[in-house]
Formats: sequence, C-alpha cells, structure tokens
Amino acid sequence: MNLIILGGGESGVGAAILGKHKGWNVFVSDYGQIQTAFKAELDQFDIEYEEEKHTFERIEKADLVIKSPGIPDKVPVIKRLKSLGKEIIDEIEFGFRYCENAKIIAITGSNGKTTVTGLTHYLLEKAGLKAGIAGNIGFSFAKKVALEQNDFYVLEVSSFQLDYCTTFRPDIAILINITPDHLDRYDYKMENYIASKFRITQNQTTEDLFIFNKKDQNTQQFLIETQQQEFLNATKIPVEVIYNQKNIQIGESQFDTNQISMKGPHNHFNATCAVRVAQELGIRDEVIEEGLATFVNAPHRLEWIMNIHGIDFINDSKATNIDSTFQALKAMDQPIIWIAGGQDKGNDYNILASLVKEKVKALICLCEDNTKLIAAFKDIIPIIQSTKDVNEAVAMSQKLAQKGEVILLSPACASFDLFKNYIARGDQFRQAVLNINN
Repeated sequence: MNLIILGGGESGVGAAILGKHKGWNVFVSDYGQIQTAFKAELDQFDIEYEEEKHTFERIEKADLVIKSPGIPDKVPVIKRLKSLGKEIIDEIEFGFRYCENAKIIAITGSNGKTTVTGLTHYLLEKAGLKAGIAGNIGFSFAKKVALEQNDFYVLEVSSFQLDYCTTFRPDIAILINITPDHLDRYDYKMENYIASKFRITQNQTTEDLFIFNKKDQNTQQFLIETQQQEFLNATKIPVEVIYNQKNIQIGESQFDTNQISMKGPHNHFNATCAVRVAQELGIRDEVIEEGLATFVNAPHRLEWIMNIHGIDFINDSKATNIDSTFQALKAMDQPIIWIAGGQDKGNDYNILASLVKEKVKALICLCEDNTKLIAAFKDIIPIIQSTKDVNEAVAMSQKLAQKGEVILLSPACASFDLFKNYIARGDQFRQAVLNINN
C-alpha cells in the first residue's frame, strides 16, 4: 500500500514515521527544500523522499495521500489527485486512525488556541497524568502516536487541518472563538470558515464533550442555525468568564485572579476553558490552582520581556489579526506605545478605534506599506512614526515612552512583508529590547 506525503515538515515527517511503523510503502514529496533536521529523520527511518519537485508519476500511485495543512487546494498537484479520486487526509486524521486507548482533547479557535492547549496539557501533567501535546502547536501527532505511549493527547488543531479530517473524533473538543482570519482559503466567505471550525465536532457522540464560548457571536449563530439538524451530538458546555470580586467562578470552584500567571480578560477566558477540562477529568482544585499560578505561556503571546527605567516591553507578535490585537490593547493598564503593521489581511481597523483612542499615545508602523494604518489612526493617535527596521522601531518607542508606560508589539497583521514569520518578528523584537542594556 502506497502512502504519499506532500510536505516534508514536522507534520509530514511525523506521518511518514507512523506510516513506516505501520507497514506502508512511504514516499515524501516536497515542492520546496526539506530542512536538514527533517532529512536526517527520514534517513534514520529509511524513508524515501524528494525535494524541490513533485514527481506525479510516482504520486499518482498513492493509495492514500497526506498533505501538509499549508498546501492550499488550488495547487496543481492537489487538483490532479482529486480528479483521480484519491483520498487526501491530514496528519491529524492519520494519527487518529492509529491512536488506540488514549483520550483526545482537541482545541481550535481563531485566537488563543496555543495558550489553551499549553495550559490544558500543563494542568494534566501537574495532576500526574501521562499526556502528550501535539498538532498545530508545532509537534506531530502522528509521530507521537508512533513513538510514545500516552493516556491523553492535547491537540491544537487549525481549520486547515480540520478540513482534511474525516473520522477524527475528540473526546473533548474546545472551540474558543471564531473571528475573521484566513478568509483567502475560504473564498472570502465567513460562513465557510465557521463551518470549518465546527468540523471539530462532526464525529462526536453523546459520550463526548463540546466546550464552547457562550459569548462568541459567530459560534452562537451557527449553533442556532444548525440546532434542528443532526449535526452536533456531543454534550455542550457553554463557557464564559464569571467574576466574583477578585475571583473567577469556574464550575463549583473559585480561583483568585491575582494568582493566575496570565493576565487580561481574554486569558481569564482561556484559563476557564482549560480548567473546565481539568475539572471534567477529576483534577483537584489545589492542583489546578498551582498550575494556574506557575504556567508560563508560549513566547510571542503578550510575552513580558523586561522593564527598563520603568517602561514595560511586551512581545505580542503572534497577534496577526485584529481580534488578537484588540485583546492585547484591552489587557493593558498603562498608556501604550504601540508597534503595529505588517502584511494586511483586509483588516477593519475601526474595530480598534475606541480602544486606541483611550489607551494609545503613539503608533510606530513596522511594515513595508503604512498607508492603511496611517489612514485609520491619523485622527486618533497624536504621534505616528514609521520604519522597516525592528531595532529602529524599539529605539523610536523608547524615546517616546515615559516611566509607567508600556511598549507593545501587537501587529494585527501577518509578518511576511519584512519577516519570515511571526516568530522571527517576535524574536528580533525581543533581541532589540535586550540589546538596550548591552
């Protein structure tokens, strides 16, 4: 049986390793270059591969195709495989087909899914449960299924991955929120993107749990429109942040907000989702409390770097859309020097107008094209400056900031105009800040 894998990155190599373990005849094909580390893994497991081309005579012999979530449907090789009626799935789906006896907790949403995934996994580990973490967070689920033995898997799952899942069925599914993002992959139709996110529930039964955002309008509207259909069979658990003085009420328990390491209302919601999972699994409150207090979020998500002369520097490079930046601005208590910009996704900056007027004293545009940012905020922000260099952006910001204020990188845009990705943007920003004291 021939297993063809398109894409030689983390997910593709992981799927190849699992396929090899299960007796498939595996061939990996990548139209670009395969990183040296991934080639070494393929060689280690004696897996055949090609790079910088697709040999279709070989690919068309596939009995099953696994494609990288980064490959859009419109590329020629996908179109040809579909015309031949080949089954094309995602690596998450492939891993699920061979995942036996482990419970799966899957998290999706437009914003916050990495935070919820990381915290959920952390709480499970704090409780002594044997849990793996994988998916869109950067680790191959298929590879973990091949090489590890876990009782639980906590998976971050993107809409691109869900689009090619057919039997994937999480025991607990979490849908954090749905805001406009990646619409270029969904014919610029929001309804298509919403339906993609809800695929996380498509195979769930009454034995499973579906945790969702009670306050998210797109989620609620979809549930209303589909309530008469046999679509969502899982037990529904609506979640919202309920404050009781300085505590958050989650289920029957209360947790002190001052003892939660992640700040801001959006992170309190993220924490609520993770805690609801922990409670469903019977984890004790004292374990949850310790986990909430000691959890360190992934980089580039409201990451506090340091305080210099009374000025806080915060790296929120992962904020690649309007909603993420909205939450970042909302979470700040100090006046803000805001560094923003990048590759625009068709942003509607009016959504940010009231928060920006209230909190932002200066804007530094870090991007190739600042036209839209300046047009949106020229009548709201008294000081706007522009640069294409992250070191200069930090220097400009530092000159404008005063003690008790915050310099916030929260771009609201993709990074690809000036940087390889949001990680590179955030790393360069962090290094520029650290260089101030050198």
